[in-house]
Amino acid sequence: MNCTIRKQGRRLLLLAGAFFLASQFTAAGKEWAVYRGGDGPGAGKNIVFVTGDEEYRSEESMPQMAKILSVHHGFDCTVLFAINKEDGTIDPYQNDNIPGLHLLQSADLMVIFIRFRDLPPEQMQHIIDYIHSGKPIIGVRPSVAAFKFNRYQDQPYAKYDYTYKGDDFYGGFGRQVLGETWIKHYGKHQEESTRGLIAAGMENHPIVQGCRDIWGPSDVYGLTTLEGECTPLIMGQVLSGMNPDDPPNPEKNLTPVAWLKKHRGAPDRESYVFTTTMGHGDDFHSEGFRRLLVNACYWLLGVENITPAASKVDIVGAYNPNPIGFHRHKTGLKPVDHQWPEPPPKQD
Repeated sequence: MNCTIRKQGRRLLLLAGAFFLASQFTAAGKEWAVYRGGDGPGAGKNIVFVTGDEEYRSEESMPQMAKILSVHHGFDCTVLFAINKEDGTIDPYQNDNIPGLHLLQSADLMVIFIRFRDLPPEQMQHIIDYIHSGKPIIGVRPSVAAFKFNRYQDQPYAKYDYTYKGDDFYGGFGRQVLGETWIKHYGKHQEESTRGLIAAGMENHPIVQGCRDIWGPSDVYGLTTLEGECTPLIMGQVLSGMNPDDPPNPEKNLTPVAWLKKHRGAPDRESYVFTTTMGHGDDFHSEGFRRLLVNACYWLLGVENITPAASKVDIVGAYNPNPIGFHRHKTGLKPVDHQWPEPPPKQD
């Protein structure tokens, strides 16, 4: 009798423990979205997307890119979001909370698409550790102004602020890591779109292969000079309107909108960074722009058989982002709403 009771007790403890672990996994999983890759050139490589911006709909475009890389190319992808501390919804205006940044420890590539984040030390440290790791980075559009520290301006990492003026890290994360900080809109915002042209002499670079038609409603960002060893890959031609067939503005010069930069995170750790200042939510309707990002992932990760000109970058599922602009994000959504119920089947 006592033996039976003890066995039942142990069984109940084991079940309780399993339930606790499962509930913890489920609760944690709701704070980010995971897209498991399958067969493909990217199999075994892990990409972590860090999102959080108020204007350009990174919370919608980066889950789509994660799906493309997972379904068509086999990469494991995780998307992190700015999460409202009160209700757990995706909230770009919660600028001090991106759960899951510890997952960068196992990432092979970080794709960062954030703006004006004011992260606490325990979260910011994971990004700094990754920057120093010698692993590659992709920075998208407003990430040139990734950090703006108000609450944590007295922290040692405050030099990552895009307005930092000290000679030791002038221009903060944007300039020192990505190649440039926020300067201004060169094309008129929401009035002049961007035609992306392959930079002279870069026609054979693997990242631009198959990128025959890059256009987006994003305007060209202004630059001073690119910091460090930078190689422009795509030049932005300012168009006189918001349609792909609008003529160029003859008064505005070609300006880099995508480049490679060598970055030395630590004295003995050098890596490459790919930065693009395109990234309007509707830029991702451009097949050429999507391919540019996919090719960059392949090249930065050293994946063999880099995507050929005919590589598949078709939209996976639906992609209908809200219009860009402040206070226009879809409200009430949680990361689970971006998550596939099950890993999606491979698409032919």
